[in-house]
Amino acid sequence: MGSGYNGGMNTDEILAAIDAEIAVLKQARTILTETETADGRSPRAGGKPRKRRKMSAETRVRMAAAQKKRWAAIRAAEKAAKKVPAKKVAKTAPTKKAVAPKKAAARKSSAVKAKKAAPEKAAAPA
Repeated sequence: MGSGYNGGMNTDEILAAIDAEIAVLKQARTILTETETADGRSPRAGGKPRKRRKMSAETRVRMAAAQKKRWAAIRAAEKAAKKVPAKKVAKTAPTKKAVAPKKAAARKSSAVKAKKAAPEKAAAPA
């Protein structure tokens, strides 16, 4: 390598500092790999994995019924909103889509007029 400034440390000191850092990192890695579970998660503080709570069949049936009731209420509200006739709003200005064909027709008509006028000018004596 080059003979650059190394902050007053010689090569042996630098290598010793690197080796010490590697030892610390290896120790940290060992600690982490020992405490992780098979799926990569850390265990709880007590050391025992948490038991999954199981819902009874009755509870699942009650939850399903409650959810169906909520959805039924939402659907009923949507149907009621659709049944109410909306007030008619007077049209103010045509939209761009409605205006665009009219402009194209106007351009065509001026182009057609120019074509019709061109033969008349050629036929007229100069």
